[in-house]
Amino acid sequence: MRRKLVVGNWKMYGNLARNKALLEGVLSGVRELRNADYGVCVPYPYLAQAQSMLQGSNIAWGAQNVSQNEQGAFTGAVAAGMLVDFDCRYVIIGHSERRALFHESNDIAATKFDTAIKAGLTPIFCVGETLAERESGVTEQVVARQLEVILNHVGAQAVAKSVIAYEPVWAIGTGKTATPEQAQAVHAFIRQRVSQLDAVVAQDLRILYGGSMKPGNAAELLAQPDIDGGLIGGASLVAEEFVAICRAAQ
Repeated sequence: MRRKLVVGNWKMYGNLARNKALLEGVLSGVRELRNADYGVCVPYPYLAQAQSMLQGSNIAWGAQNVSQNEQGAFTGAVAAGMLVDFDCRYVIIGHSERRALFHESNDIAATKFDTAIKAGLTPIFCVGETLAERESGVTEQVVARQLEVILNHVGAQAVAKSVIAYEPVWAIGTGKTATPEQAQAVHAFIRQRVSQLDAVVAQDLRILYGGSMKPGNAAELLAQPDIDGGLIGGASLVAEEFVAICRAAQ
């Protein structure tokens, strides 16, 4: 039985005071929830705050991106080793916003994935299709292409140390959500694709849904056999909403 995982992606939101109130609310709400795993991925400047407030709790923390380079003259970049210094567990890689807005290719995402694994971090690797791609009936081809670049680059055994997040791009920040059946179909496809290389890895791999999971739809989505949790955007910025989703994962 795969243990559910709920991770908040704060994106570029927050300040010290707001973060403190948010984390206090989340800590209070999930303190007694022990049947699933929880985490938050915060902007780089707030890693120290997250570490200070969350250490010793049942909430892990991480970052939203990482450089593919270990060190060097890369102004503005943050290395995997720096994230390790702050005891990060997770790092989000290949998010659709990084791909679309910052032109990160599949190859760059695969290199970042490899760098994170080697540093001992757990990548949350995002895959998903745009609305045009879904309407063209090429969802599986797009997701397979995004998956194959890491499977070919690092192999199934490295993927076993990661989490995959399916994020239909058309459902992020739009208020739209894939139906549980639509989401389940893609999650099942991802697991089947990984199983072609290693059935054991595929069976144990946690695949999160990242398309506008909310308290109102979390239970139905999480009841699907191949949906193992959520990568939560907007709802992770409201303690009551994030806690409600965490309770659904119980």
